[in-house]
Amino acid sequence: EDQNKKSPKRKIVLLMAYSGKGYHGMQRNVGSSQFKTIEDDLVSALVQSGCIPENHGEDMKKMSFQRCARTDKGVSAAGQIVSLKVRLIDDILEKINNHLPSHIRILGLKRVTGGFNSKNKCDARTYSYMLPTFAFAHKDHDVQEEVYRLDKETLEKVNKLLACYKGTHNFHNFTSQKGPRDPSAKRYIMEMYCGEPFVRENVEFAVIKVKGQSFMMHQIRKMIGLVIAIVKGYAAESIIERSWGEEKVDVPKAPGLGLVLERVHFEKYNRRFGNDGLHEPLEWTEEEEKIAVFKEQYIYPTIINTEREEKSMVNWLNTLSIHDFSSSAV
Repeated sequence: EDQNKKSPKRKIVLLMAYSGKGYHGMQRNVGSSQFKTIEDDLVSALVQSGCIPENHGEDMKKMSFQRCARTDKGVSAAGQIVSLKVRLIDDILEKINNHLPSHIRILGLKRVTGGFNSKNKCDARTYSYMLPTFAFAHKDHDVQEEVYRLDKETLEKVNKLLACYKGTHNFHNFTSQKGPRDPSAKRYIMEMYCGEPFVRENVEFAVIKVKGQSFMMHQIRKMIGLVIAIVKGYAAESIIERSWGEEKVDVPKAPGLGLVLERVHFEKYNRRFGNDGLHEPLEWTEEEEKIAVFKEQYIYPTIINTEREEKSMVNWLNTLSIHDFSSSAV
């Protein structure tokens, strides 16, 4: 305790990985105990390990806490970043991890400038979405079961559609509560593509990667949902162009299960402070190995097993036929 009190308080960032299943997202809702979030477990571990006093757990502003991305319910992360002020006690990472469940890990720590805010200083975020490839099976002439295998032409079509999202567009149809004239609905997407498929436990999966400046609630899941609806033959390709316009378009939202926050980018911060002799650049090359191991151990098996048990993709695909993709949504 005494050593803790003497330890200087410093602004740091923590690199976090977690499996989001069973959690109500990342962000803590103080006063609402029925919905457990990742931050509830994190704050409790910070207090128990002695890096922050107990009252900072109640009022997170006291430790200047900021998360880089608010991941939604059920969404996992391999490279989430939070910034906060802590007492730099000895063996700090080990002590925090000792108080965390095994499916939440702190994989790295770096000192940052006093005014650093992980949300505002972040230039871009990369997400991945892992899905069974039968999601792309055409509704009329492909087998809809797990024996489905993605062919080269279909993968090319998927990638052609995903590439349409690149650049700046008005994504008001890809989130809720934003009107077409809301300037914050305009978002910039740097890249989006689907990788080569691979088989796990007799089911073929593929991973879609998307890098953008920032994303609105449900935006990525709706971007993917719309592409699936087109590839399966429920919607015309022209619907993507139409969705940038002012009219309301009915855009289906793919399940949250496969979504993973892969990494967050701090290119501007790194250029300015990364080599100033006092701070290190926010790059995590040394932690890459630990991130990969965590994904193989906790994130991918959870996605695969949950998909097999709860059939979230299968059940969601069955709802596509009730959407009306031809007219404007009411």
